[in-house]
Amino acid sequence: MSKVKLLLDVVDTVRSLADSLQAIAEAIAGNEPAEAVSETLTSAQPMHTGKPVSLEQVRAVLAEKSQAGFTAEVRGLLEKHGAPKLSQINPANYAALLADAEGLE
Repeated sequence: MSKVKLLLDVVDTVRSLADSLQAIAEAIAGNEPAEAVSETLTSAQPMHTGKPVSLEQVRAVLAEKSQAGFTAEVRGLLEKHGAPKLSQINPANYAALLADAEGLE
């Protein structure tokens, strides 16, 4: 995943956050009951709207980093995300693992 893609994901997340904050502010300004504010929050978009990260994407980036001399750091990232091997990592953690791996320099 390129740095541009990561930045675009951040922009989408910030927009989603801004929409949620605006909905809360409008609810408060309109003196809506707390239940309406809670409903607005639960109906907000999920934080991550991009495509899910695949095992192959993570594997490619980790292999690249390992070949660049970051083998120990790659092992540390795998342990940080819950397993000694990539195949044992929970797919829900792929995006975070990929972001951490791309930060290695």
